[in-house]
Amino acid sequence: MRVIATILMMMAGAVNAADWSEPARGTYDRKAMMDAVRPHAEWLFGDPVQFVVHDLRRAGNIGFGALTAQRPGGKAIDMHRTPGARLGEIDLEMEGQEDFLVLYRKSGDTWVAVHWSYGAGDVWFAWEPLCAEYRPVIEEFCRGL
Repeated sequence: MRVIATILMMMAGAVNAADWSEPARGTYDRKAMMDAVRPHAEWLFGDPVQFVVHDLRRAGNIGFGALTAQRPGGKAIDMHRTPGARLGEIDLEMEGQEDFLVLYRKSGDTWVAVHWSYGAGDVWFAWEPLCAEYRPVIEEFCRGL
């Protein structure tokens, strides 16, 4: 099962939304958070890239995103024709390569994708050092740590 789907199932009804908020469509924070991870996606997949937002959270100057990269208009990315495939950075046999998990930090007015992954096979951010810093936006993954 794709990690994004697993994450969404784990989050269903498990979060105290009072600790974080979702930046609404059209807001500066939402656009800036997408723009922070876009260069990483474009490096792998070529441009242009847009994101389907499955989950986007902000608490103060930290954030979390579960995103899927696609071409404008909802077109799928042909992984065989990407810079990442030419460089050997994409496993063409693996599903979910276009899924991104991102931990953000706001520095001044700029959102930065500090920790991120694509095509992850696990919930890599459920790790005590990251939970210590990002717990407000990933609480359900940090329980027991």
